[in-house]
Amino acid sequence: MDRTIDQGELAGRPLDEGLRFAQRMYLPRTLGLALGAVCIGGALWQQGAPPLVWAALMVNTLVWPHIAYPLAGHSRSPYRAELRNLMVDSASGGAWVAVIGLNLVPSAVLISMLAMDKVSIGGMRFLARCLAAQAAAAAAVLIAVGVELRLETTMLEAIASLPLLIAYPITVGFTTYRLARRVRQQNQLLAALSSTDGLSKLLNRSHWEGVVASEFQRCRRIGHPSAVMMIDIDHFKAINDRHGHPVGDEVIRAVAGILRDTLRLHDVPGRYGGEEFGVVLPGTDGRGAEVIAERIRARIESAVLEAHNGVRATVSIGVAAFDPRSADYAEWMAHADRALYRAKETGRNRAVRHVPAQAPSSA
Repeated sequence: MDRTIDQGELAGRPLDEGLRFAQRMYLPRTLGLALGAVCIGGALWQQGAPPLVWAALMVNTLVWPHIAYPLAGHSRSPYRAELRNLMVDSASGGAWVAVIGLNLVPSAVLISMLAMDKVSIGGMRFLARCLAAQAAAAAAVLIAVGVELRLETTMLEAIASLPLLIAYPITVGFTTYRLARRVRQQNQLLAALSSTDGLSKLLNRSHWEGVVASEFQRCRRIGHPSAVMMIDIDHFKAINDRHGHPVGDEVIRAVAGILRDTLRLHDVPGRYGGEEFGVVLPGTDGRGAEVIAERIRARIESAVLEAHNGVRATVSIGVAAFDPRSADYAEWMAHADRALYRAKETGRNRAVRHVPAQAPSSA
């Protein structure tokens, strides 16, 4: 699907985006027009062009790139201005195609190279606008000057066209690659932001549950031991009521930091909601999970979670090892959640492990 450039889109482009666009086009334009001068110059040399034509070529190919960039940079709409510059590039290319008498090889190279960046920037619709400007400029030169057609291409003219034919696509491809890499990095950042809880910097609930679901399927498939922990900050409402929500937020950040520092690299913590956290412990059986849970509980109990007010807190933890009899990952999490409630009901500040019911013995 072609990317359409319309007036509303242009008006909505931020200033800094337009400036980056103009900057991104500066190198390809400078190199492309310099190579274009060689391509056109081969044909002009064969024609014995007068000095005035050579001077015009030098101004267009060597001076214009350094005019176009500040024109866009100082415009109220740099993006719109740079699109105009690109249309000027196409129009001047059409004029030179006419000046060299539509010489077959140089003309084909100029037209195709000028079309390449237009497609990559604005799709077929923008290319059509630039081709129209190119054709109009060529027709104007042919009508005004009456240039003699020179369709045949000599070896010198073909050789002079090679640098543009070889080097410019590489430059455009490299520029496109850099842009694609930047877009990919931004998409990765957006994906990370969409999966991360803003306060704790841990996985948010939906993405953490996705990890639990994947781990459940993996354990069921290969019989791998694993465990889930549900963690709740004790009396968190009292912390908010006494010290205010900013202090409560700092407590949540501190608990998240302790989780990151205490857990192993392959363990996956997440913020389940409010003052509740969850942890997936791949490769850990129930007893191992109890050891990790106790380590977390002790570190949180001994830590000052908010320094200004000297706030301390404890946590209650429910642990559930993977049970192949569970219907799905939600039941696995429910086992850990029930263990958490037992920890809270029996005095808080403790870790309780879910004990699976014994399967009935066969008669």
